[in-house]
This record gives sequence, structure tokens and C-alpha cells, in this order.
Amino acid sequence: MEGLLKFITCGSVDDGKSTLIGHMLYDAKLLFTDQEHALELESRVGSRSGKTDYSLLLDGLMAEREQGITIDVAYRYFATEKRSFIVADTPGHEEYTRNMAVGASFADLAVILIDASKGILVQTKRHARICTLMGIRYFIFAVNKMDLIYYSQKEYTRIEKEIKKLAIDLGLCNVEIIPVSAVEGDNITARSLSMPWYQGKTLLEYLETVHIEDGEDEQGFVLPIQRVCRPNQSFRGFQGQIESGTVSIGDELTVLPSRERASVQSIFVADKEMTLAEKQQAVTISLNREIDISRGCVMVKDADVIVSNMFTASILWMDDARLRRGKNFLLKLCTRLVPASVMQIKYRVDIHTGEQIAATSLGKNEIGVCDVVVSDEIVYSTFANHRGLGSFIMIDRLTNMTSACGVVEHSLRRSENIVWQKLDITREIRAASMGQRPMTLWFTGLSGSGKSALANEVEKRLNVKGRHTMLLDGDNIRLGLNKNLGFEPEDRIENIRRIAEVAKLMNDAGLIVLAAFISPYETDRQGARDIIGEENFIEVYVSTPLEVCERRDVKGLYGKARRGEIPNFTGISSAYETPEKPEIVIDTGTQSLEECTECILTFLYQYFLVEEGVCNDVGR
Repeated sequence: MEGLLKFITCGSVDDGKSTLIGHMLYDAKLLFTDQEHALELESRVGSRSGKTDYSLLLDGLMAEREQGITIDVAYRYFATEKRSFIVADTPGHEEYTRNMAVGASFADLAVILIDASKGILVQTKRHARICTLMGIRYFIFAVNKMDLIYYSQKEYTRIEKEIKKLAIDLGLCNVEIIPVSAVEGDNITARSLSMPWYQGKTLLEYLETVHIEDGEDEQGFVLPIQRVCRPNQSFRGFQGQIESGTVSIGDELTVLPSRERASVQSIFVADKEMTLAEKQQAVTISLNREIDISRGCVMVKDADVIVSNMFTASILWMDDARLRRGKNFLLKLCTRLVPASVMQIKYRVDIHTGEQIAATSLGKNEIGVCDVVVSDEIVYSTFANHRGLGSFIMIDRLTNMTSACGVVEHSLRRSENIVWQKLDITREIRAASMGQRPMTLWFTGLSGSGKSALANEVEKRLNVKGRHTMLLDGDNIRLGLNKNLGFEPEDRIENIRRIAEVAKLMNDAGLIVLAAFISPYETDRQGARDIIGEENFIEVYVSTPLEVCERRDVKGLYGKARRGEIPNFTGISSAYETPEKPEIVIDTGTQSLEECTECILTFLYQYFLVEEGVCNDVGR
């Protein structure tokens, strides 16, 4: 008997995915009596004129039944005498592609439906490419609705040729093509009398007998740590699910990214002590010596894994807003969650041809290849070597929604060849010699809000008190360091990233940095905070209203923007995202420059600059 098979049904909208699985469950007598009765009753008011609507077995949401489409992923467990199955019925509508990708991420096999009366559509190709991206290597192309083309062998042969060409384009090795009718039940559980020319297996017969090679090519032992278990003072165990390989008592393991080594002292599977554990088992492992290990670390033995902070990845972009170079995210890979950003978009993949097309951004449901950098060294592998360590998701930092899913193609060589040089004169030594605590005051607000004037006044007051400072102003930086950048979204993102890196270097030199920039996007300001460091970053929101800023328009920029002479002008033709949790809020429209300055200095005096007599006179 073959093991559990996890598969999905996918394809274009209204290709009959839910009907196919529903009919399979019905014909194979895998339903309870009350389910059959409910199906018969609900079908009487359905869209098939009283005939049995098998899709109702999968489409449970009210909106799905009203519209006759699948919206969310429906999971069903069932078993025959020969095999157990988990099926994910996924939506075909382009709007719900992210739901389909979620279903594909768990599956070993994909059943891709094709409407015989329409042939291969764009969404069919997109779903096939997503399945390939997610590592699915076994495919069944079910040519559905054969009854609508009168079971024509000629039409089936034409579609079969298109499928084989698509399989070659995608590099698919394990492909089965079956003509079916989900409504009539042809070739689903029993051979169709209407298609005597087809001599292959039925859909259920193939699903029951196909052998899935599940990660047999993954080498070595890999255990991502999920949590540390400390029930008492005498035991410290490290828990997680084994991604590949086996582990035995006495094995010497390497803990990454620290690269420290230790031997296995005990292994627990649930509450039972074992001498050996293998792939997919949830284990607790204790070691023969104390090592600093926490969630996100990985234990390995003889495994081809990488420790670095940069890699190239193929991703499926699922957000409504376009992906642009410099975009910041939280990246979740295995048990590690780290800040990350897209350094470069190398190309997007044409859904029809698979052609690699140069691109500077990706739209919703597009597939592309990007260079990604994370804030710290992480443990990963190429997707081809280790599926668990080679796949990830990218999470929007503001909405907490999954914006993309992807797989690692390869590491970037420069991330492995460039090593941070440790210096004898540290940030702490430089700061101590200056008698101050380095930090960055990040002034954000609309053009004309008074950011630069306020930052300039604060710097003068700090300078009088003997503080060592540096003011970075938006216009000044764009006349020098960032003169090659424009005002498109990706240029704005890169502008802020560079400024944050410069501010961090100046903080390392011991300086107090005052950065005055519009910085309109919340994600970019959060990215700057990540680069500089939470403990060293103070966001000052200069909340002066737009109408006040326009009245102060000494440069005439707002007037030009209103006339359409300046595109992408913040507050007029480009949005400004209000800071969510700034440390300081200032309104120069209702407060004088002196009052605003005193407010900031008071904040610094109370919370940041008072350290054992250091700066104890600032703000007084």
C-alpha cells in the first residue's frame, strides 16, 4: 500500500475542479449518508436545474455557492482500500491566486484541470508554473468537460499536444494526461464507455498507484530549532521537526549559524526516549555541553547548507502594490523571522512563454527572480537541495499580510566572500571619548513642514552644549551622494536606505545625527530604524498640515505640482504615509520654532542623554 498522498486541484476558473473531487468522493462511496442527503437537497436549488451539483461538497462558503466559484482552499481527507489522501481544492480565479499558492505549498502532486472546450488558458499556465515553483514534481493534466466536445478524440489529441509542449517548457518529468468529464463521471473512478479510444488509467486509479519520491535526494541531517525546553535545572532540550536525515545518540552535530559542535546526549519523540529519530518526526534533543541555541538556529550533520545574508530567489508576488527594488519585508524561512529587502529585480517570467523579461518591478501574481538581503546571517539551502530550508515567505511589515512566497535559487558569492572587519576602536570607545550617546533623530514630514529649520535649530543647541553632531538634509544629500536618484518609488526607497546606512556609520563614529527627510513611506522609515537600530533611532514627526506647508511654499514647488509640472510630489500627486508610532510629534504650524526645539531637547534630556552625568545640562 502506497503512503499518504497530498495533492491539489488547480487550473483556470470554472474548469470544474470542485465538481471533479466531489464526483470522485461520491462515486467512490466516501461520503456519509447524511452528506449524500444534504447534497441531494442542496442541488435542487443549485445552478444545475436540480441535477446533482458535486461541487457543493467542496465549496462551503456562502459566496462560493452564490457565485459558483471556489474562493478559499478546501481541504478534504479521504481514504480508499489502497491509499489515504489529503486534497486541497484551490480557486482558479486570478484574484485568489495567493490561496492557490498556499495549497500548492503543501502538495506532492497537482491535478491541473483544462476545459476541453477552451483549451489551455493563461491561468492554467500560471498555476502550472506556480506548482513548479513550489517544488511539485508530479502532475496530472485532467482534460475536463469532454462531454461538451462530444468526447472528440481529435480535439483531445490537439489539447494533448499543447500540454506536452507546456510540460517541456516547464521541464516536467512526471506527467499523466487523462480525458474526463467531472459532471458525468467519465474516467474519474470508472472507465468511460463514451471514450473507448482512451486506454489509460482512471483518475482515481492513477492517484492510488503513483509512487512519490519524497525528498529522497536530500542529503544530511537538518533540524531547525523551534523552541528551547527547560522543565527543570538539570535538563535543556532543543525542539523541532526533522527536515531531512536521521539522528542517533552520540552523533556530533554542528549548530548554525554559530558553527559550534556538540554530541547528542538524548533524543525524545513525544515523551518516549529513543536512540534514533528520522525525517518528519518532532523531537527534543539534548546535547553533551552547553551551547547558546535559540529559535531560528539549525542543527546539521553532513548537510549542504549555507550561512549568509544574501541570495537569489524566484518569487511569486501576491500583493496589490507593485514590488520595487529596496522594498522592506519580514522574511520567514523555516523557524527564523528576520527583516529583509529586495536589492534587485533581475527579471520577470512571461507566463505564456517562460521568457525572462527585464523588469524593475513586479505586479500582482507575477513570477520573477530577485536578489534578497536579510539583516543578519541566516541558515538556508537551495530549494533543489532542501525544500524546507530553501523556501520562504515575505510578510508586509505594516499589514502583516503575506506579500510573496519564494524559493532560494543560489547564494550570492559576495555574501560569502565579504566578511565584516572587526576594529579595535569600537563605537563605544568613540562615544566615550566624546562623552555622549550616539543616536539618530529622524525628522519626517511634508515639504515645507519645517523639518530642516527645526533640525538645524536643535543641532545648534546641542552644539552649544558641547555635543558632537552631523545634520543630513534631503536637498544636500540629493546634490551629492544621491544625485543619481530620481523621485520614482524605487528611487525614494533607495534614497532612504543609503541615508540610513550613512547615519549608522556616523553613529558608529560616535556622532549624534539629525536626518531631515520627507521619507514618505512607513516601510522605508521602518527599514531605516532596522538599519540604525531600534535603541538608537528617534522618529520626529513634523505634523504640520498640508495647507500650512503650501502657504510657506518659498520654492514654489507646490504651485508647480498643482499645475502638473512636478510629478510624484509628496502630498499632491504622491502619498505621504503618516507615522504610526513616532517618538516625538511636532506641529510647527501651531508652535514656534523655539517651542518645538525645547520639546525635542526635553525629550532627549529625559530619556536618552542622561547617562551618569553625560549631557546632564542639555535642554536646560
